[in-house]
Amino acid sequence: MKIQKQLSVSAIENGTAIDHIPADSLFNVINILGLDHYTNQITFGTNLESKLLGRKAIIKIADKYFEDADINKISLVAPTAKLNIIKDYEVVEKKEVQLPETIEGIIRCVNPKCITNNDKVKPKYSVESKTKVSLRCLYCEKITDQEHFEFL
Repeated sequence: MKIQKQLSVSAIENGTAIDHIPADSLFNVINILGLDHYTNQITFGTNLESKLLGRKAIIKIADKYFEDADINKISLVAPTAKLNIIKDYEVVEKKEVQLPETIEGIIRCVNPKCITNNDKVKPKYSVESKTKVSLRCLYCEKITDQEHFEFL
């Protein structure tokens, strides 16, 4: 007896699928990638079954391919995410996200007295820890951990 597989989120002909996103991180990923400004078709599903995560989310963006630097930003909130490049309905390449050495913008500094919170200066961070993600502000040296990230 053959088991029929059903897609929970419809297939795309060409583009990018970001899979294995923790369900509670879906909207942070959408924010980080600026997907709310895209005009391409975007499909997402959340609270899907996952053996690895329990519950996961997936995002599919038609006719869009991201630079590695852009996609790696999602590792701030979804270090388990996988990137699938799709052409003619087939996955032609798979990538894992990797946390960059430095992060610019995206996260607000937790120090209310930091120059980035009081002047028009874009926040910049070095990655302090990649296991339990934490960032060090390059202006005031304050460390922000993943539980305290406030997205711009």
